[in-house]
Amino acid sequence: MRIIHFLVVGMLVFAAAYVYRIKMESTSRVERVQRLNAEIREERNAIAVLRAEWARLDSPLRLQGLTERHLELKPITAQQYDSLKNLPDRPPNFARDPDPIGTMLNTIEAASDANAITGSVPARGARR
Repeated sequence: MRIIHFLVVGMLVFAAAYVYRIKMESTSRVERVQRLNAEIREERNAIAVLRAEWARLDSPLRLQGLTERHLELKPITAQQYDSLKNLPDRPPNFARDPDPIGTMLNTIEAASDANAITGSVPARGARR
């Protein structure tokens, strides 16, 4: 009977140690989760600050003031545009066959009889 009591007491001590280890692991994980949540909150705050700063820096009124202060830009006048005749020539096309379908159609038309008569076109020299 004493042996059973020692086994039960030993199992209780083992169970208590196991429960204590689980409690310590869960406590450390809860602390880690809280630290991560705090870091996430800090990063979100930093992102919000950076977005606000970017919005301020990217403001059209601020950029307009900077360009007027630091660049010597002038409004566009009609004399700044040139006529179409002064444009450079179109660069040469180095493609071997730019329009393969058009080439096929031209080949078919050239191969067909040029003097073929259809119902809609009267023959040359035919009386009316």
